[in-house]
Amino acid sequence: MSRLEIPTPIRAQVVVEGLYRDLERRIESSPPGLCPVDMTRAFLEMCHTQSCGKCVPCRVGLWQLKNLLTDVLNGEATMQTLDEMMELATSIMESADCPIGYEAAHMVYKSLLGCREDYEEHIRQGRCTCQYTQPVPCVSLCPAHVDIPGYIALVKAGRYADAIRLIRKDNPFPTTCGFICEHPCEARCRRNIVDDAVNIRGLKRVAADFAGEVPPPVCSPSTGKRIAVVGGGPVGLSAAYFLQLMGHQTHVFEMLPKLGGMLRYGIPNYRLPKDRLDDDINTILKTGVEVEYGKRIGKDMTIQSLREDYDAVLIAIGASTDKKLGIEGENADGVLSAVRFLRDVGEGTPANLEGQEVAVIGGGNVSMDAVRTAKRLGAKKVSIVYRRRTADMTALAAEIEGAIAEGIEVQTLMAPSKIQVDDNNHVTGIYVTPQMISKIKDGRASVRPTGEEDVFIPCQTLIVAIGQDIEFQHFEEAGVPVQRGKIQTATSGGFDNIPGVFAGGDCASGPATVIKAIAAAKVVAANIDEYLGYHHIISCDVEIPEPELCDRKPCGRVNLTEREAGERVCDFDGVENCMSKAEADQEAERCLRCDHFGYGSFKGGRETLW
Repeated sequence: MSRLEIPTPIRAQVVVEGLYRDLERRIESSPPGLCPVDMTRAFLEMCHTQSCGKCVPCRVGLWQLKNLLTDVLNGEATMQTLDEMMELATSIMESADCPIGYEAAHMVYKSLLGCREDYEEHIRQGRCTCQYTQPVPCVSLCPAHVDIPGYIALVKAGRYADAIRLIRKDNPFPTTCGFICEHPCEARCRRNIVDDAVNIRGLKRVAADFAGEVPPPVCSPSTGKRIAVVGGGPVGLSAAYFLQLMGHQTHVFEMLPKLGGMLRYGIPNYRLPKDRLDDDINTILKTGVEVEYGKRIGKDMTIQSLREDYDAVLIAIGASTDKKLGIEGENADGVLSAVRFLRDVGEGTPANLEGQEVAVIGGGNVSMDAVRTAKRLGAKKVSIVYRRRTADMTALAAEIEGAIAEGIEVQTLMAPSKIQVDDNNHVTGIYVTPQMISKIKDGRASVRPTGEEDVFIPCQTLIVAIGQDIEFQHFEEAGVPVQRGKIQTATSGGFDNIPGVFAGGDCASGPATVIKAIAAAKVVAANIDEYLGYHHIISCDVEIPEPELCDRKPCGRVNLTEREAGERVCDFDGVENCMSKAEADQEAERCLRCDHFGYGSFKGGRETLW
C-alpha cells in the first residue's frame, strides 16, 4: 500500500468550485439599486461559512451580526439596533484573530456608515422599497441613459435606422460611440450570470454601419431664444443638438478650424475615422445649429459680451492644456505634451519621428493613443513609462493589449526623475527611479522607491501624458468660480451668482469620456430650457419589438476583430472590423431583455422621454 497518493478532486469539490464561479458571475452582474441591507447580510453569511470557528469574535460575533441584520430586514429592529450593530462590528474588528472575521465585520461597519439611510428606511417603513425602483442595469450604468435593450432589439429585428433614431434620443453621437465608447454599461450586464456581457458597443457599431444616413428628428417650433455655446466638442455639440430640437437657436463658437474637439484632435484616426465622426456632426448641424470657427473665449469675445447678446451661455470648452512633470529638463526641445502631439497629428502637421526612440509617460488612454500614433509615424522604438503596474493603468485593457501587439514596450514601476539633454538643449533620454508596489490607498496600490539606482531610458522625443487642464484664466477674471483648475458649477450646471450662464463637460468635471460628456450635455440642455421658461420633452416614437419567449442558452460573446498588427501599424486606417450580420443577429439574441422581464414592470423600467 502506498504511503502517499496524488490527490484528485472529489465530485463534491468540483461542484462547489462550479458554484463559486456561478457566484462570482452573479456578484459581477449585481445591478445598481439592490437593497444594501440584504446584500450585506448575504455577504456576511458567506463570510461566516469561511470562518474556522476558533475565536469567539468571529464564530459567535458574526452570527449575532447576521441575526441583527435579519431583524432590520424583517422590520423588527429599532434605531438602537443600528447602534448595537455598529458597536458589535467594531468589537469584532478589534478582537478577531484573523482577517476573515475582521474583514467581514468591517464590511458591515462600512455598510452601516455609507448606507445609513437605507437601514433607517427599513426600520421606519418595515420593508425594503429598493425592489420597486430597480433600474435596467445597463441603462442605469450608461451615463447618458441610452435605451440599450431597445436598440439591441431593433438591431436584432434588422431595423438599423430605427436603432439610430432611438439612440439619438439620448446620444447624438451613435457612430462615434460605436467606435470609442468605454461601454460602462457592460459592467453589470445581467447576461454575465449566464456566460458573458453582451457586446453592447459592438451592436451600436453595427447599427451605425448598417443604417446608412438617418436624418435628425424634426425640431420643435422656434421659441425665439438664442443660446451661445463656447466649444464645439462633444458637450457643446450635444447640448446644441438637444437645445435646437427644443426650438432654441444655438450658436457654437469653436477656436479650431473644425468641430469635434478632442474627438477630432485628440483621438487618432485609427480608433475613430474622421469621416465617421463627420457623419454625427453633419447630422447635428442639419438641425440648424450655427457655427463660427476660429473664435477663442477671452480673446474674440468674453463671457460678459455673450451674456448681453444671448439669452443663455454654455461654457463647454475641453481640457486642452497639459499637466507638467515638475522635473529637471522638462522644458527641453523634444519634450512634448500628448495633447499638443495628438492635435498636430489631427491638424495634419505631425512631428517627424522617423527612426527615433520615443518614450511616453503615463498609463491612461491618451498615453496609449500617443504611443500607437508614434509607432505609425515611423518611430524605431516606442516605450510606455509608468510608475505603477500594468494592472493599475487607467487605460482600457483592449487599448493596452493593442499597443503591446503593435510592438510597444511597456516599462512599469518606473517613476521619472530627471530628463537628460544635450548641448543644444534637446532631450536625449530620461532617468527613472525603480519603484516597488506598496500599501493600498483608497482601493489602489501605491508605490515607493526600491532604493536602487536610477535607470536611463534613451529617447529623442519624450511625450508627457499625465493629465490635462483647462484654460481657466478668463473665466476666473469674469467671476466664474474656479477651483483647482476646474469650473465649479451647481449640480444643474449653472451658477448661483451668474444667472443665464452654464458649464459642463471637461471644464467642470475634469477630463472624462465622451459618453460622460454627452450625459453632462443632457443635464445642461434640460436646465437651460427650464431657465428660459420652457419644459420641452425629448422623446422618440420608435416602437420596440416585443421580446421572444424563448430560452437564452449559454452562448459565446462575439467580439469585434481587428486588422493584423503588422499591417495596421503602417497606416492610420481604422483598426476594428464591424460584425457581420450573422454575428450581430447572434449577439443581439443574447440580450435578456431586462427592460421587459422583471425590471420593466417596476418604476425605473424603460425611459421613453426626458
